[in-house]
Amino acid sequence: MRYFQCVPPLLPLIEETGAEVIACSVWSDQRPFTGLASILDWRLAGRLSRLAKQGFLTGSAGEVLLVPARPRLAFDKLIVVGLGAHAAFGRDVFSDAISTMVRTLEGLAVKHAVCELPGRSDHTIDAVSAADLALSALGADARARLRLVESPEDHEQMEHHAHERHRNEVRARERSAPILAP
Repeated sequence: MRYFQCVPPLLPLIEETGAEVIACSVWSDQRPFTGLASILDWRLAGRLSRLAKQGFLTGSAGEVLLVPARPRLAFDKLIVVGLGAHAAFGRDVFSDAISTMVRTLEGLAVKHAVCELPGRSDHTIDAVSAADLALSALGADARARLRLVESPEDHEQMEHHAHERHRNEVRARERSAPILAP
Protein backbone atom coordinates (compact mmCIF):
# COMPACT_ATOMS: atom_id res chain seq x y z
CA MET A 1 0.00 0.00 0.00
CA ARG A 2 1.33 3.41 -1.00
CA TYR A 3 0.47 6.36 1.25
CA PHE A 4 1.89 9.06 -1.02
CA GLN A 5 2.18 9.39 -4.77
CA CYS A 6 5.38 11.23 -5.63
CA VAL A 7 7.24 12.55 -8.63
CA PRO A 8 10.93 13.57 -8.68
CA PRO A 9 11.68 17.33 -8.81
CA LEU A 10 12.34 17.35 -12.55
CA LEU A 11 9.98 19.51 -14.60
CA PRO A 12 9.61 17.12 -17.57
CA LEU A 13 8.55 14.32 -15.18
CA ILE A 14 6.30 16.66 -13.22
CA GLU A 15 4.56 17.75 -16.41
CA GLU A 16 3.96 14.13 -17.44
CA THR A 17 1.66 13.58 -14.43
CA GLY A 18 -1.37 14.91 -16.29
CA ALA A 19 -2.38 17.04 -13.29
CA GLU A 20 -4.59 20.08 -13.80
CA VAL A 21 -2.91 22.24 -11.17
CA ILE A 22 0.53 22.61 -9.65
CA ALA A 23 1.06 24.12 -6.20
CA CYS A 24 4.12 25.41 -4.39
CA SER A 25 4.94 27.67 -1.48
CA VAL A 26 7.29 30.62 -1.00
CA TRP A 27 8.88 32.41 1.95
CA SER A 28 8.25 36.10 2.54
CA ASP A 29 11.91 36.82 3.24
CA GLN A 30 13.79 34.71 0.70
CA ARG A 31 14.50 35.71 -2.86
CA PRO A 32 15.31 34.22 -5.25
CA PHE A 33 12.74 31.47 -4.86
CA THR A 34 13.86 27.92 -4.09
CA GLY A 35 12.64 24.46 -5.00
CA LEU A 36 9.57 24.04 -7.17
CA ALA A 37 8.80 27.78 -7.11
CA SER A 38 12.23 28.42 -8.63
CA ILE A 39 11.73 25.83 -11.38
CA LEU A 40 8.27 27.21 -12.20
CA ASP A 41 9.49 30.82 -12.15
CA TRP A 42 12.21 29.89 -14.63
CA ARG A 43 9.71 28.20 -16.97
CA LEU A 44 7.35 31.19 -16.63
CA ALA A 45 10.19 33.51 -17.72
CA GLY A 46 10.46 35.14 -14.29
CA ARG A 47 6.77 35.91 -13.89
CA LEU A 48 6.73 34.99 -10.17
CA SER A 49 9.83 37.09 -9.55
CA ARG A 50 8.22 40.07 -11.28
CA LEU A 51 5.04 39.65 -9.22
CA ALA A 52 7.18 39.58 -6.07
CA LYS A 53 9.17 42.63 -7.14
CA GLN A 54 5.90 44.50 -7.78
CA GLY A 55 4.64 43.52 -4.30
CA PHE A 56 1.79 41.46 -5.73
CA LEU A 57 3.32 38.22 -4.37
CA THR A 58 4.66 38.75 -0.86
CA GLY A 59 4.92 35.22 0.54
CA SER A 60 3.07 36.28 3.68
CA ALA A 61 1.63 33.43 5.73
CA GLY A 62 -1.78 32.50 4.37
CA GLU A 63 -1.36 34.32 1.07
CA VAL A 64 -2.71 32.46 -1.97
CA LEU A 65 -1.91 33.48 -5.53
CA LEU A 66 -3.51 31.79 -8.51
CA VAL A 67 -1.59 32.18 -11.78
CA PRO A 68 -2.58 30.91 -15.25
CA ALA A 69 0.11 28.40 -16.18
CA ARG A 70 -0.50 27.69 -19.85
CA PRO A 71 1.07 27.78 -22.39
CA ARG A 72 4.49 27.72 -20.69
CA LEU A 73 3.53 24.87 -18.33
CA ALA A 74 1.47 21.72 -18.87
CA PHE A 75 -0.97 22.76 -16.13
CA ASP A 76 -4.04 24.95 -16.23
CA LYS A 77 -3.20 26.80 -13.03
CA LEU A 78 -0.37 27.45 -10.60
CA ILE A 79 -1.16 28.01 -6.93
CA VAL A 80 1.44 29.78 -4.80
CA VAL A 81 0.94 29.72 -1.03
CA GLY A 82 2.81 32.08 1.27
CA LEU A 83 4.64 30.65 4.29
CA GLY A 84 5.75 33.86 5.99
CA ALA A 85 9.23 34.37 7.40
CA HIS A 86 11.57 31.41 7.15
CA ALA A 87 12.60 31.65 10.82
CA ALA A 88 8.94 31.40 11.95
CA PHE A 89 8.36 28.07 10.17
CA GLY A 90 7.09 25.21 12.29
CA ARG A 91 4.37 22.60 12.57
CA ASP A 92 1.57 25.18 12.70
CA VAL A 93 2.79 27.02 9.58
CA PHE A 94 3.14 23.69 7.75
CA SER A 95 -0.37 22.58 8.74
CA ASP A 96 -1.92 25.95 7.89
CA ALA A 97 -0.22 26.00 4.47
CA ILE A 98 -1.34 22.44 3.67
CA SER A 99 -4.90 23.27 4.74
CA THR A 100 -4.81 26.38 2.55
CA MET A 101 -3.60 24.35 -0.44
CA VAL A 102 -6.26 21.67 0.03
CA ARG A 103 -9.08 24.20 0.51
CA THR A 104 -7.96 26.05 -2.61
CA LEU A 105 -7.81 22.84 -4.65
CA GLU A 106 -11.24 21.80 -3.37
CA GLY A 107 -12.65 25.24 -4.17
CA LEU A 108 -11.38 24.88 -7.72
CA ALA A 109 -12.82 21.32 -7.92
CA VAL A 110 -9.40 19.97 -8.89
CA LYS A 111 -9.24 16.23 -9.45
CA HIS A 112 -5.46 15.87 -9.73
CA ALA A 113 -2.70 18.21 -8.61
CA VAL A 114 1.04 18.21 -8.07
CA CYS A 115 2.36 19.97 -5.00
CA GLU A 116 5.51 20.51 -3.06
CA LEU A 117 4.96 20.24 0.67
CA PRO A 118 5.75 23.45 2.60
CA GLY A 119 9.35 23.67 3.78
CA ARG A 120 10.53 20.78 1.63
CA SER A 121 12.14 22.92 -1.09
CA ASP A 122 15.11 23.76 1.12
CA HIS A 123 14.73 20.90 3.61
CA THR A 124 13.55 23.21 6.39
CA ILE A 125 11.45 20.20 7.34
CA ASP A 126 12.75 16.68 6.82
CA ALA A 127 10.87 14.08 4.80
CA VAL A 128 9.74 12.01 7.81
CA SER A 129 8.37 15.02 9.71
CA ALA A 130 6.65 16.27 6.56
CA ALA A 131 5.11 12.82 6.03
CA ASP A 132 3.88 12.73 9.62
CA LEU A 133 2.26 16.16 9.38
CA ALA A 134 0.85 15.44 5.91
CA LEU A 135 -0.74 12.21 7.16
CA SER A 136 -2.41 14.20 9.94
CA ALA A 137 -3.52 17.03 7.64
CA LEU A 138 -4.55 15.10 4.53
CA GLY A 139 -7.22 12.45 4.38
CA ALA A 140 -6.85 9.45 2.09
CA ASP A 141 -9.01 11.17 -0.55
CA ALA A 142 -6.80 14.28 -0.63
CA ARG A 143 -3.64 12.14 -0.74
CA ALA A 144 -5.08 10.19 -3.70
CA ARG A 145 -5.57 13.43 -5.65
CA LEU A 146 -2.11 14.84 -4.88
CA ARG A 147 1.23 13.90 -6.30
CA LEU A 148 4.04 15.25 -4.14
CA VAL A 149 7.32 16.55 -5.52
CA GLU A 150 9.92 14.45 -3.70
CA SER A 151 13.15 12.69 -4.53
CA PRO A 152 12.89 8.89 -4.72
CA GLU A 153 14.98 8.58 -1.54
CA ASP A 154 12.78 10.96 0.44
CA HIS A 155 9.65 9.31 -0.96
CA GLU A 156 10.90 5.97 0.33
CA GLN A 157 11.54 7.47 3.80
CA MET A 158 8.04 8.94 3.82
CA GLU A 159 6.47 5.63 2.82
CA HIS A 160 8.41 3.72 5.46
CA HIS A 161 7.34 6.20 8.15
CA ALA A 162 3.71 6.11 7.03
CA HIS A 163 3.71 2.31 7.09
CA GLU A 164 5.23 2.23 10.58
CA ARG A 165 2.78 4.83 11.82
CA HIS A 166 -0.15 2.84 10.45
CA ARG A 167 1.16 -0.39 11.98
CA ASN A 168 1.55 1.29 15.39
CA GLU A 169 -1.97 2.71 15.20
CA VAL A 170 -3.40 -0.73 14.40
CA ARG A 171 -1.47 -2.26 17.33
CA ALA A 172 -2.74 0.45 19.69
CA ARG A 173 -6.34 -0.18 18.59
CA GLU A 174 -5.90 -3.91 19.06
CA ARG A 175 -4.51 -3.41 22.57
CA SER A 176 -7.37 -1.12 23.58
CA ALA A 177 -10.15 -3.23 22.02
CA PRO A 178 -12.26 -5.09 24.57
CA ILE A 179 -11.77 -8.83 24.68
CA LEU A 180 -15.04 -10.59 24.04
CA ALA A 181 -15.66 -13.94 25.68
CA PRO A 182 -16.71 -16.75 23.34
